Amino acid sequence: MRFTTLTHRLDDGVLTVTLDRPDHLNAFTVEMADELEATFAGVNEQDDVRAVIVTGAGRAFCAGMDLNRPGNVFGLDEARRPTLDDMADLTDPDLRRVRDTGGRVTLAIHACRKPVIAAINGAAVGIGATMTLAMDARLAASRARIGFVFGRLGITPEAASTWFLPRIVGLPAALDLVYSADVLGAGEAAARGLVRSVHEPGDLLAAARELADRWTKGRSAVSTALTRQMMYRNAGRPHPADAHRVDSLAMFYTSIGDGAEGVAAFREKREPDFRASASKDLPPFYEKWF
Repeated sequence: MRFTTLTHRLDDGVLTVTLDRPDHLNAFTVEMADELEATFAGVNEQDDVRAVIVTGAGRAFCAGMDLNRPGNVFGLDEARRPTLDDMADLTDPDLRRVRDTGGRVTLAIHACRKPVIAAINGAAVGIGATMTLAMDARLAASRARIGFVFGRLGITPEAASTWFLPRIVGLPAALDLVYSADVLGAGEAAARGLVRSVHEPGDLLAAARELADRWTKGRSAVSTALTRQMMYRNAGRPHPADAHRVDSLAMFYTSIGDGAEGVAAFREKREPDFRASASKDLPPFYEKWF
């Protein structure tokens, strides 16, 4: 795929994805949605990538949807009148002009087998804020501004943010953020639990890289992929026994895979040599569970 709205840089296992429309404050477009969706689907097959950092070019992270595009700026077919029944199969290509573009991106991030970190370098409003909710951590520059401003436009929160946001900040805080449509400074966003930490602009990417390394360097790719999905999926199960079923299978297969090497390395007082691939060596139950 030829990328026109993103740039990619891979450095020692960490892929930095930069939203690259700086003259438009990296405003979101249908093309950017397509490219982000393809990026995160592709990462699952890239064994040389162990973590992903997402940031913005120039002074903004993403200033929301590009509202200057002709026609329906959200890329939707206004002649359609879709029903809930129509949305049953999200893989149906006929839904391409009905589905929320931001949701396509966040579902791709949610399905990612690698940790994803947002390095919010500037303004992040609308989809610029909601796309980060599917990521595992949000780090912000001191100049960052974050807002869920949908109410000001007469539209609703998108990008599956009504699923992600309450899980991050709690339901009362989530309601306040979307009802008020306030734009928060980096410090207030951190105080509300929306971002993990605040950094000087010149230190932001280094901090994101340090976190990516702390989470993934020297780790099993299969263990990391399973752990990420288990955390997101099992937390929503109605009973801990549902998590136990998956935990048991994950533990079983990792114990005879990279886990055997990890135990041997511990006993021999050396660094482990994990070789399993997250693209090829996930346990046989994974696809059906997923």
